[in-house]
Amino acid sequence: MLGSLLTALTAAAEPSRSAGRTTSERIRRFETEQLTLHVLAATIVFLIILPVLIAALVSTKRAGIVTSIGDLAPGGHALSNYRRALIGLEFWRFMLNSFLMSVAVVVGKLVVSLLAALVIVYYRFPYKNAVFLFILFTLLLPVPVRFVPLYRLTTELGMSNTFFAITVPYLASATTVFILRQHFLSIPASLVETAKVDGVGPLRFLWSVLVPMSRAVLVGVSVIMFVYTWNQYLWPLVIINAESLQVAQVGLSLLRGQASTGEVAWSMVMTGSMLTLLPPLALLVLFRRQLLETFTIQQK
Repeated sequence: MLGSLLTALTAAAEPSRSAGRTTSERIRRFETEQLTLHVLAATIVFLIILPVLIAALVSTKRAGIVTSIGDLAPGGHALSNYRRALIGLEFWRFMLNSFLMSVAVVVGKLVVSLLAALVIVYYRFPYKNAVFLFILFTLLLPVPVRFVPLYRLTTELGMSNTFFAITVPYLASATTVFILRQHFLSIPASLVETAKVDGVGPLRFLWSVLVPMSRAVLVGVSVIMFVYTWNQYLWPLVIINAESLQVAQVGLSLLRGQASTGEVAWSMVMTGSMLTLLPPLALLVLFRRQLLETFTIQQK
């Protein structure tokens, strides 16, 4: 009798133990998967930033020649290299030109794109959708296709080797028009009707309603455009002949040519590269929230 009772109790306890083991196995499996994902993400991040780390280390050396892993140890010439690049080789002038070019392009592109998106969203005119599709169609044209006609046009207008040559061609952006159009479409139509009833004009509606409601998107788009313009290399290299008007990306090649012994001054090149990273990096850090909001709006 007692043996039968113990057998029955053991059989009843078996399912709960099995369920407990199953739960603990699931928890261990979940923790293992999370650990694997974290290790994989950390490895990918490390591989992405590895070139930047190597550039930062080389910028602290005298010669900058790396032939083994031991040469990647930090050097003691960081301050002298950065001082020589900025002041001695006047790299600050190239960075100032890049900054002025980027700011001018961002402001001009925002104005053009805001007006274009305002017209596309809130105005009725024939073939409006076709016009918008044509704007998007320009995204399919690669830069080399537009390069020669743009160079000829700029030269014939007498704008080559000027500040306008490196700013005016960038003022139109289909991507920015598309982003602003999508954001304007998300604004309630009741606001538009209220503005019409109150007699608010288009430009005042743009400045007083749309711009304040689009502040985060405008900041995010401005950061993207600033980084894109800051990294321009080929067009300024072709259209600008005067060294005093060149931008930072082209100035890096001029730093490379400062080697007096015929060898490439990699430490100066890496120092200039690290300097060119600073403005875009600062903007990405300062306005990361607006950037995330911009991409979130596009996902909606």
